Amino acid sequence: MKYPRIDLVIGTRPEAIKLAPVAFALAADGVRPLLLFTGQHPLDPADHGLDGFDWFALDCPGKRNPLAHSEAVARAMADVLSDPPDLLVVQGDTSSALGAAMAGFAAGVAIAHVEAGLRSFDLAMPWPEEQNRITIDRLSSLLFAPTETSAANLRADCVTGEIRVTGNTGIDALLAILDRLGPDQPSSASDRLRLLVTCHRRENWGRPMRGVAAALNHLARHEAVDIHVVLHTNPAMAEAMRRALKPSPAIELLAPLGHAGMITAMRRADVLLSDSGGVQEEAPALGIPLLVLRDKTERPEGIASGNMLIAGTDRDRIIALVMQLTDPAVRAAMSRPSRPFGDGQSGPRIAAAILAWIDRQGGEWRAVS
Repeated sequence: MKYPRIDLVIGTRPEAIKLAPVAFALAADGVRPLLLFTGQHPLDPADHGLDGFDWFALDCPGKRNPLAHSEAVARAMADVLSDPPDLLVVQGDTSSALGAAMAGFAAGVAIAHVEAGLRSFDLAMPWPEEQNRITIDRLSSLLFAPTETSAANLRADCVTGEIRVTGNTGIDALLAILDRLGPDQPSSASDRLRLLVTCHRRENWGRPMRGVAAALNHLARHEAVDIHVVLHTNPAMAEAMRRALKPSPAIELLAPLGHAGMITAMRRADVLLSDSGGVQEEAPALGIPLLVLRDKTERPEGIASGNMLIAGTDRDRIIALVMQLTDPAVRAAMSRPSRPFGDGQSGPRIAAAILAWIDRQGGEWRAVS
């Protein structure tokens, strides 16, 4: 009996969160993938329920220059791929995903891209992720687009791989966490607007982040708000945010949160302010208004659903939008839960498509019954 070898590349916490549903679904179909941890973020497989899988560490910690990190991952992957898998699976647009895809392409290994087709249509926002995702899509034989919009982007790019619309596995992960957490506990009544803030994207380093902090400082001084700011795991980014925020009883700084802790904090907020891609996917499903701290987004579905607004990093615009959301009617209109990014079954769809694709390539395998 021959089983296909499927390697999943995991470099960052979001990649672990979003590839875990694929790993679990493949295992349920009788095929246990090999997990390749690049080391871009320090990760413990057990934190994501992945400790039961075989895994290998590439020892490529993140670098300040993401292009240099991609090259390091590609070099490390070359040794792994000397014994080629049937399929190499990468997720998203990180330097780990790009490095692995480049190595796979050079070795003649077929590549599957989970979360394919996202586009901001601006190479600088986000940089280098927009170029990363375009390159990975062009190298991939299987492209798992989370939405019809993403699939249309791929078709417009004339990619040569097979396109499947599957939903986003981040919603699978979110619903699994909500099931573990149970019903949300009602918060004590308050006339103060509760804001939860994250800001870490590379394009927001420096002046843009200071614009966000200036808006928060103003709101803390002049409005009835409670602001919780989740610091990033990057020490330099966390320290820059600490320095930019003025001491205030209305502002509380939170240490970096795990996925379940972040979901818990989101559920307790009235309004979210974030530049995170994952938060853009999760906020609509949770029914929490989100102000996107970016000038452009590759996830326009959340805007179309009415759950998100583009705030950018301009101080006055952020303040104005937060003030709009102090109106209960405006807030209620943005608080209707929706799932533009998936229904929680993306992992099984991707696993089924992967195994069907391998079958069509002439591979012989039989799932355990």
